[in-house]
Amino acid sequence: MIDRITEDVRTARETDPAARSTAEVLLYAGLHAVWLYRIAHWLWERDFRFTARLLSQITRFLTGVEIHPAADLGRRVFIDHGMGVVVGETAEIGDDVNMYHGVTLGGDDPRPVKRHPTVEDGATLGANSTVVGDIVVGEGATVGAGAVVVESVPSGATVVGNPAKRVDREAEAGLEAGESVAANEDALETPTDADAAAANGSQSKTGDAAVDDETATRPCCDATAP
Repeated sequence: MIDRITEDVRTARETDPAARSTAEVLLYAGLHAVWLYRIAHWLWERDFRFTARLLSQITRFLTGVEIHPAADLGRRVFIDHGMGVVVGETAEIGDDVNMYHGVTLGGDDPRPVKRHPTVEDGATLGANSTVVGDIVVGEGATVGAGAVVVESVPSGATVVGNPAKRVDREAEAGLEAGESVAANEDALETPTDADAAAANGSQSKTGDAAVDDETATRPCCDATAP
């Protein structure tokens, strides 16, 4: 347990640029919510279901974060600011996940089945984002602030909007198109060796023609001799 707390404090200090000291980090409601969740989860797994739910509701009152004790959270999960976060019963969250205030991992099925999202390692969930249903937010993916996600997000992808759409692929395509246009413009502006040779040849022919014309129009010295 001490190792987990130490990890969480270190993660908070590394993730939040506003964290200036360990003492300051220990005041973070997001950390309190995760630590109290771990106790509630321990109780839930040992069939102390009512006590676990009671503790989760007390945690909600104290921190503004509601994590169902049956949810599965990995290591070094950091909830920044915390207020308004809701994590449903069958949600699964991997290691090193960063969540901001207002995040909801909600369900979309009234039956007692897997109905909440799975968030894989290293994902980031922006402020007030909502992820609904038995879908997967892939490893290292980013969900933008205010996004509503109803379909799985590939690993490493960035999605924004309502409904959420992938934007990192479009940005890469636009960058590649811009680089292609720039390359074409450089090719048009930069003369090739063949172009330079042709220009030199043309200038040489023009110079030879001018010399021939001058020779043809110059009077012969013998014709003007007395």
